[in-house]
Amino acid sequence: MGPVTNQMLNARKEKDCIAYTTERKFFDDGQTFIKRSLRPSEWQLNPYTGTIMIPKLGNERLLNEAAAMKFIAENTNIPIPKLLCCFEDDEAIYLIIEKVNGIELSKLEESKRKIVEKEVEIHLQTLHDLKSKTWGGPTGLVLPPYRVMRKSHRLQWTMKPRETEDLVFCHNDMSTHNIIVDPETLKIRAILDWEYAGFFPPEFEGAFYKRPGPSVALKGEEDDVDTLMDIMHENEVLFGEEADTDIRTEAAP
Repeated sequence: MGPVTNQMLNARKEKDCIAYTTERKFFDDGQTFIKRSLRPSEWQLNPYTGTIMIPKLGNERLLNEAAAMKFIAENTNIPIPKLLCCFEDDEAIYLIIEKVNGIELSKLEESKRKIVEKEVEIHLQTLHDLKSKTWGGPTGLVLPPYRVMRKSHRLQWTMKPRETEDLVFCHNDMSTHNIIVDPETLKIRAILDWEYAGFFPPEFEGAFYKRPGPSVALKGEEDDVDTLMDIMHENEVLFGEEADTDIRTEAAP
């Protein structure tokens, strides 16, 4: 089978499929919301370069999201959708959650967004009160924030444990389109998209909920990606270090 395009996939969408992206397929039946990774047969052709766009850690991110949602539900009172199930079928990961009604924070006028921001910051503090010495999400996989992942070619990070529990649990993609709000009360009904969540230094949690747009630096904003990459490089296990540690441990009296 030859490469497909986004238009081809959207033209043959199944019932209740609301959208395709280059990484995901989305379903909404009114009661549940399904997000699944693309199968290799659905990887799409880049119309500009003619190359196949392979989703970066597409399956692993959904598994991390499911584990993060379970962790948050068990350890906090942060509003999130109810996780119904997460499973693999024919090379694709399905994440099925209860649908939450409301509107995206991005669709509120600025004065109302300012009111909601105060609740966002309360939930972020609750998140950051969860601490660890070990980098990454509940699955054990280290998935840097979206803004780092999109610029890095790295697929795997092995990090040194910290000496103290100074890593905090971060959402790592807290943009206004990932926050669902009751338009009448302005209370948060759910925080979505936990694909990149895990334990990281506090500065990894960008304040992207303060303006509409993606979780990356926009024109005129400070871009901290290089700084975050430097922190990760300074804390990663370099090639050979694990073996050296094992040898020293076995040789110790």
